[in-house]
Amino acid sequence: MTIRVFNIIVSTLVGIVFLLPFIFVWILVRLTSPGPAIHWSKRIGKDNKVFLMPKFRTMLIDTPQLATHLIDSKSWLTPVGSFLRKSSLDEIPQIWSVLKGDMNIVGPRPALFNQYDLMELRNTKSVQTIPPGITGWAQINGRDDLSIEEKVRYDSEYLRRRSLAFDLKIIFLTVLKVLQREGIKH
Repeated sequence: MTIRVFNIIVSTLVGIVFLLPFIFVWILVRLTSPGPAIHWSKRIGKDNKVFLMPKFRTMLIDTPQLATHLIDSKSWLTPVGSFLRKSSLDEIPQIWSVLKGDMNIVGPRPALFNQYDLMELRNTKSVQTIPPGITGWAQINGRDDLSIEEKVRYDSEYLRRRSLAFDLKIIFLTVLKVLQREGIKH
């Protein structure tokens, strides 16, 4: 089975399983803050191409587009933003990006369009040659607690070890980390 087929099958199943939570979160976001329920973020994909990645909006609509470590994100969170981030429910819409082919289920997390330091380090390790993922090796090894250098080290290791079996291991460990709410700052 190819990684693309795997991504289509898994994202379709996830889409079906999470249809009711998707509707619930959509309504919750719309009722608790003005603006759209989905935020389309400019992200860097395979070969450094920009794509729009959907996430449930966890921040106020006039929040600067900066990486979490560069902004006091607590002051910009919506009333349900912290809960959505800690539960990773804000990530559900990204299955659209997987179905579209902009992302994989597993891969390095896509950088924001203005995270030049992260993109530069990834380019030195050829990490930009693979599609980004909803989850990844760096995600389960520290997520928001990792420095940029540590993230790239894990991304580079993922590139070397990349396989369907390794992806399945990362998915399993991701579920455990989400349930334990490990490595999430806000």
